[in-house]
Amino acid sequence: MNENTRLIDLTVGQLQDLIYETVNRSIAKVNTNITSNEKKLVYGIDGIAELFGCSRTKANEIKQSGMIDKAVIQIGRKIVVDAELALKLTGGRK
Repeated sequence: MNENTRLIDLTVGQLQDLIYETVNRSIAKVNTNITSNEKKLVYGIDGIAELFGCSRTKANEIKQSGMIDKAVIQIGRKIVVDAELALKLTGGRK
């Protein structure tokens, strides 16, 4: 398989592999950009809950409220939060 291979000539497995590799490369680029800034990051609703010392339900409410939108990067289902910025945006409230 090369760049000139037509999509119609791919098997389902080859197409799945191609999509999987492309998505992983995109996520790796985002992760590289995020980690290159050397910020303290938390991941997902569980990370937000741990950061604010609250339940997952309350963490989801905090995220949905928009209070920490500037600190959140979300790609699909993956959630990455800049912990310091999130605390600053909420005034350190838990």
